Amino acid sequence: MRNVTLNNGVEMPILGFGVYQIPPEDTEQAVSDALAAGYRLLDTAAAYGNEEAVGRAIKSSGVPRQELFVTTKLWIQDAPAEENTRRAFETSLAKLGLEHVDLYLMHQPFGDVYGQWRGMESLNREGLAKAIGVANFYPDRLLDLVVNNEVTPAVNQIETHPFFQRVADQDLMRGHGVQIQSWGGFAEGRNDLFTNGLLSEIGADHGKSVAQVVLRWLTQRGVVAIPKSVRAERMAENFDIFDFELSDEQMAAIATLDNGTSLFFDHRDPEAVGWLAERRLDG
Repeated sequence: MRNVTLNNGVEMPILGFGVYQIPPEDTEQAVSDALAAGYRLLDTAAAYGNEEAVGRAIKSSGVPRQELFVTTKLWIQDAPAEENTRRAFETSLAKLGLEHVDLYLMHQPFGDVYGQWRGMESLNREGLAKAIGVANFYPDRLLDLVVNNEVTPAVNQIETHPFFQRVADQDLMRGHGVQIQSWGGFAEGRNDLFTNGLLSEIGADHGKSVAQVVLRWLTQRGVVAIPKSVRAERMAENFDIFDFELSDEQMAAIATLDNGTSLFFDHRDPEAVGWLAERRLDG
């Protein structure tokens, strides 16, 4: 496993396991299988509803806590946002059954972002969240947060896949010491990703699957990836990407797949903003 070093010196695996859209009743087994396959970065969120299952899998795994890198995320908080950020974090921590998380992300760039970030800065200072960051922040919102706050986000987790490559976003993040992390690395199979001719051809050259090519492409760019699967054999396949390297020509060919737009929703779209702003978590 390769690690990336975040802007506060924390080491983060470049490849991890995500549990988005895995039902709570299936999450414990999936995480147990992922840990058995060698994954040590686990990515969940309050909004996923499966933090407790992740925590049970961690507890029963026997993997020492210091070997794990656990991420969870803060959903949009009502006022007072700073106070409610701590409450939400404590709820997540209790569900996970942990004494700290390695990375705490602001899940959406909405609501009282500054109040939420102040709360997260306090958690970071206290060592309860070893690193703090954001998700779904476009460059303008990210830079606004960076220049107007004490702590620069360590990570920005954004939609990143062959059809939406976020090269300019990554360049800006790199310039400010923010690590890019991908969600939706396989584009959830949209645009026929898994049968794409170019990716299939590159895979055949290396004796690898399209999924492995995509994960290698992400990590070779320095993008942290968190593929999801509920099949142990697929987890193992996704983990097996460090024994080959894409050539400069292959990387350039994959670059031609970029359409420059989201395949899901744009966080700058007023309709999407309104829909997300209305979502609240029970409890």
